[in-house]
Amino acid sequence: KTLQAGKHTYVEKPLGINRDEAANVLRVAASSGLRVSCAPDTVLGAGIQTCRKLIDEGAIGKPVAFTAFMISRGHEHWHPNPEFYYDHGGGPMLDMGPYYTTALLNLLGPFKRVMGMASITRPERTITHKDREGKPMHKFGQVMKVVEPDHIMGVIEFANGCMGSMIQSFAMRAGSGAASPIIIYGTDGTLLVPDPNNFDGPVKICRFEDGKEDQFVDVPHAFTTGYGRAAGLADLAHAIRSGREDRCNGQQAMAALDMMLAFNDSSAAGRAVEASVSYKRPAPMPADLPFGVLD
Repeated sequence: KTLQAGKHTYVEKPLGINRDEAANVLRVAASSGLRVSCAPDTVLGAGIQTCRKLIDEGAIGKPVAFTAFMISRGHEHWHPNPEFYYDHGGGPMLDMGPYYTTALLNLLGPFKRVMGMASITRPERTITHKDREGKPMHKFGQVMKVVEPDHIMGVIEFANGCMGSMIQSFAMRAGSGAASPIIIYGTDGTLLVPDPNNFDGPVKICRFEDGKEDQFVDVPHAFTTGYGRAAGLADLAHAIRSGREDRCNGQQAMAALDMMLAFNDSSAAGRAVEASVSYKRPAPMPADLPFGVLD
């Protein structure tokens, strides 16, 4: 409706809950000469952008493998109305997966195919949310039906040859490596990527050097820190004014959605699912610019 009203549009993630819905948004935008940008914009933060710069400069050599794990017990323990997280269009992949898939696309480029498995580990869940004083909230004790898979895992092969594992789960807890939920392994080093749900997490790298023990060291951010969840909207406004491509553009959001949906599609079909849309990485953020300056 915003596009039909003649407005450029910035939307929350994901771009849609199925490919047809998302593709229709992009078609309406294209037919009207309008832009659609989509969260997450955390990829514009100093954490992911520093990691992208390191990979692009060859700091870890050729990317060979990765892990991308989001491990959670689910949201019924803290959210007052958690039902939608487990209904159609919910689940850990469409809820948290956009942060991970968008970060991986920025770091590694287009993906080639996905082999996934998905399951409902608990068909019913009990809401146990309490207020800050420990008093049960209005839905405490209610039982929810779980419709979408709450545990999804599999492997992704990227067009550059890098292959790795992804887990998006509302069925586990106490996962190790929460500070570096994405790890990129290269021929010459290993990169610990910060939480893609945030902007400015710590970056660590281990460079392989003969005669020296493998050791991770902190990498200073090469980009401005302090951005929050309006950076993508600001970037869209700058892009409209200057005529450049927006860095959280709809094509990227469509590729992220395509990757996420491929896990369930692969699980149902019992085979690998190829990417169905094209993708080109947006331009990186310029380094060493003052806060609030995007170009």
